Amino acid sequence: MLPNSLKRFFVVLFLMVAVSSGLLAQQDSLYLHNQYSPIKNTGVTVNGNALETNGSGLVIIKGLKASDSLRIEAPHHDAVSLAASTVSNGQKISLNKHFTWQDLLTPMFYIINGGLYLLLFIIFAETGLFAGFFLPGDSLLFVAGIYSTELASEFPIHGGGDVVNLLLLWILISACGILGNMVGYWTGRKVGPAMYHWKENFFFKRKYLYEAHDFFEKHGGLAIIGARFLPFIRTFAPIVAGIVDMSRPKFMFYNITGSLLWVFSMLFAGHYLQKFILSQFGFDLKSHLEVIVIGIVLVTTAPVIWKIFFSKKKAATPSDSATKQ
Repeated sequence: MLPNSLKRFFVVLFLMVAVSSGLLAQQDSLYLHNQYSPIKNTGVTVNGNALETNGSGLVIIKGLKASDSLRIEAPHHDAVSLAASTVSNGQKISLNKHFTWQDLLTPMFYIINGGLYLLLFIIFAETGLFAGFFLPGDSLLFVAGIYSTELASEFPIHGGGDVVNLLLLWILISACGILGNMVGYWTGRKVGPAMYHWKENFFFKRKYLYEAHDFFEKHGGLAIIGARFLPFIRTFAPIVAGIVDMSRPKFMFYNITGSLLWVFSMLFAGHYLQKFILSQFGFDLKSHLEVIVIGIVLVTTAPVIWKIFFSKKKAATPSDSATKQ
C-alpha cells in the first residue's frame, strides 16, 4: 500500500499532465461584444453548439480543450475563429457587427462611425429637418458627454481637461441646435400663410391654426424651451411656431436659451454621472448604454404621457358631475 501523501502526489501529477496535454476539458467564460456594446441576451453558436449570452454578454463554453479550435458566430456579426489555447477565462472577444436599421437608434453608431461632425449634423437634422424626428438626440448627447474627450479631440482647436472639452462641445452642439430650430421656423413661415387657405377636412381644421397661434403668443417661450427636452416634439415645435407666425425676436431668444440648457444638461450629466456611478458603484455606463436610452426616454416622455392621460380625466370631472345633476 502506498502512503496517502504519495497517492496525493500521483493524483496531482496526473492532473497537471492531463491539463497541460489537453486531455481534460475545461469550462471557459467569455465576454462577447461588438463595436457598439456587449452582445447581450443573444443566441450564439460556438463550435456548432447553440448557446446564449447573458445580460453582460457572458457565454459559458463547456468541454473546451486546449487543442481545440474555437469558432464563434452571432446573428448579424462576422464569425470569429481562434485557437482555444489562446483564450483565457473571462476574456473579451470582439465580433464585427453588420449594419441593421436598428443601429440608427443606437447612439454609439453615430459616435463610432461619424464622430463629432456626424453628431453635429444629427443635432441639426433632428431640430431642423422634418425627417429627423426619429434620431436619438437626448441619448446621443448623454453618450457624447461620456466620450467628450474623444469627440473634442477631432476638432482642429482643442486641448485642456474635461471642462474645456465639455465647453467646446457645448458651444458647437448648441450652435447646431440653434441653427436647426431656425431652419424649422423658416420652413414654417414659408408654409404657414398657404395653410390658412387650405380646404378643411377631417384631419385639418383652420381653427387649429388660430388656437396654435394664441398658444404660442401666450406660452410660446416655454413651449420652445420645453420642446427641446421632448423627443419628436422638438422636431415640430419650431415648424409650428413659424406656421403661426410667432414673433421672430421672441422665438430666437427662447431658441437660444432652450438649446443652451438642453445641450448643457445632457452633455454634463453624461460626463459626470458616468464618473460618479463608476467610482461609487463600479457600474460602467459604457457597457450598459441601453439603460441610458431607456432611462432618458422614460424621463422625457413621462410628463407628456401624464398630461395626456390624467389631465383629460381631471378636466372631464366637472362636466361629468354637471351631467349627472
